[in-house]
Amino acid sequence: MVYVIDAANPLGGLLQVHERVCGIQYFLEHHCGFFYILTNAPLSENKECSGGNYYLAKCPVEDIQSANWQNVILPGGDTSLQDMDIYNGHLVLSVNKKGFPMLCSVNLPINFKYKHQVEVDDLNPWYFPLPSNLCTVVPGSNHDFMSSVYRVVLSSPVMPDVIVDYDMSRQKYSIVQQEEVRGVSGNRTSLPAYEADTFRLQNEKENVLDFESERWKDFSSAYCCEKKEVVSYDGVRIPLTILYAQKSWQKGQSPGVLHGYGAYGEVLEKSWCSNRLSLLDRGWVVAFADVRGGGGSDSSWHKSGSGLYKQNSVYDFVACADYLVNKGYVHRDRVGAIGFSAGCLVVGAAINMYPDLFRAAILKVPFLDVCNTLLDPSLPLTILDYEEFGNPQIHSQFESILSYSPYDNIICDACYPSMLVTASFNDSRVGVWEAAKWVAKVRDSTCFECSRAVILKANMTGGHFGEGGRYGQCEEMAYDYAFLMKVLGMRNNK
Repeated sequence: MVYVIDAANPLGGLLQVHERVCGIQYFLEHHCGFFYILTNAPLSENKECSGGNYYLAKCPVEDIQSANWQNVILPGGDTSLQDMDIYNGHLVLSVNKKGFPMLCSVNLPINFKYKHQVEVDDLNPWYFPLPSNLCTVVPGSNHDFMSSVYRVVLSSPVMPDVIVDYDMSRQKYSIVQQEEVRGVSGNRTSLPAYEADTFRLQNEKENVLDFESERWKDFSSAYCCEKKEVVSYDGVRIPLTILYAQKSWQKGQSPGVLHGYGAYGEVLEKSWCSNRLSLLDRGWVVAFADVRGGGGSDSSWHKSGSGLYKQNSVYDFVACADYLVNKGYVHRDRVGAIGFSAGCLVVGAAINMYPDLFRAAILKVPFLDVCNTLLDPSLPLTILDYEEFGNPQIHSQFESILSYSPYDNIICDACYPSMLVTASFNDSRVGVWEAAKWVAKVRDSTCFECSRAVILKANMTGGHFGEGGRYGQCEEMAYDYAFLMKVLGMRNNK
């Protein structure tokens, strides 16, 4: 059983631990008389554990005093711990190694009688075989504590969702089911990637037959998914995922759209989406910029794009857009941008800084009026957002927020890109007035010819995530694509 301890949910005897490091989240699990904890704050005097990354420790159930947590497992130089699950005979660790999401299992009980603090690889883990083009790993319904099988859902922009069972006792895997996609050429089967610096497999000879019989399908022969590193203004390398169709894409001529978010430590969603094929087959490029402020290899990636460093997110996004143009992926006059919620802050600020870089933008339930919103503590998320964006009641933080707040930095008489701005009347996270104020000010302040291309689309019944149901989402995406094709043009296949 997993417990998440925070200020709103202290759990009995664990309250004393919570009081030592208020506001930090932990994941505790019980096994054979011990509590295992994955935390990003030191529970002892060990200064090596104070870097902000997660590490693993344990203590006897009868002695939960934080001073007695011992024998931590530290992240390695290129490996960070993300999450864990525990079973009767196995500990499953979610790790990020050299920027790639990975899963591994460690046999329990763990021998903690080391003279030094250990890393994951010191425990002889079994790294689960994963596809080379993998982007998302989502745990399945793993509720049986006595089981030795761990179920996950794997997905990527070129691989439909596949449900895989990993047998941790036998160190083998089996494919349960994979989503079927009809009408797509280039379907092929592939084996896992076994790159020496990314995956390490034990008992390789025993797994050969199993691997030969278990293959997952992908469309990498029809659709190309490239992972690049873009150098931002300060030299930091920003992950950029670029997706396009092999036959339809034309170097230097194709239109493209860049997705960005960069907030709350969340990674951009890059799993399989069949609706996306409509753009790709028309020669479009779809790219995802994992800018600072979002999820990364460790917690520092989030911190370096939040608070006083929020503008890093914006500069990273601009650098990725420039990269798409300079490397010939997208035509200079056919670049679009898409943001959702807090991601619209990044897109909106980028438009203000470089209005001629983008030709079209879609802002969905946008967080744009940052200063005014954070100055109103009666709104549901304002106080919680102080940690993410800063507290404008503090002068230095107010100046920082004001410097990038999209609504407060609209350039008068400038030529802005065509924009589709969507809002929901019943949105409890971002007020419907933020989109309305942005549209009104852009229409009033910017170039008259450009301002006529700013569309406000209000949903009077939906919430923050729009209309529910399959058909409602399809209609919304069709509207978005129609807007993009109208503004950036569409090219039919020859």
